[in-house]
Amino acid sequence: MIKAMSKHKSQFPVKVWFTSDLHFGHANIIRYCDRPFRTVKEMDAMLIHNWNSRVNKHDVVIVLGDFCYGKPNKYMNRLNGHITFLKGNHDDRDSLDARILYLVANVEGREIFCTHEPEDFSNAYALNLVGHIHKLWAVKKIYNSYLVNVGVDVWNYEPVSIQDISDRLNAFVENNRYNNNNNGNGGTYTNGNANFK
Repeated sequence: MIKAMSKHKSQFPVKVWFTSDLHFGHANIIRYCDRPFRTVKEMDAMLIHNWNSRVNKHDVVIVLGDFCYGKPNKYMNRLNGHITFLKGNHDDRDSLDARILYLVANVEGREIFCTHEPEDFSNAYALNLVGHIHKLWAVKKIYNSYLVNVGVDVWNYEPVSIQDISDRLNAFVENNRYNNNNNGNGGTYTNGNANFK
């Protein structure tokens, strides 16, 4: 279980961020995912800029896989925060040697299951954060669990906070309450709201 803590709470408020599928150094991902960059250098620079504009040096960042192609230190040394890496399907060989397949993060009193591939979600948790699928979907409900894709392709190429996730999840629940009218989507929470705020 990961908990965000700081010895100097009043001086350094710690925030937890989530992201996935950055693919630093991977030129082909621009074409595969129709990313709005001309070159890998431009993409990497924007990903670093977006990360550091949100994440402070004392924050915690959980990367749910597929961090980079090539040597990770080239990118890690330029990023703010304390980073925990989960293993993605591209994190091997000469790339990041991540070994964590999943973790449970306790953020603001909520237990959140985090894993790279959506098929590995846990229905023991109301909220699962996933990656791997790039732009395929942003939020999905399976049984009584909500899956939120924290991949950069659906989050404007930046890490996201629990508040960002809550806002998107609550919009999804509200939209499904009107569009699916009692077909099992969004009916498990008071007033049709996921109440993750």
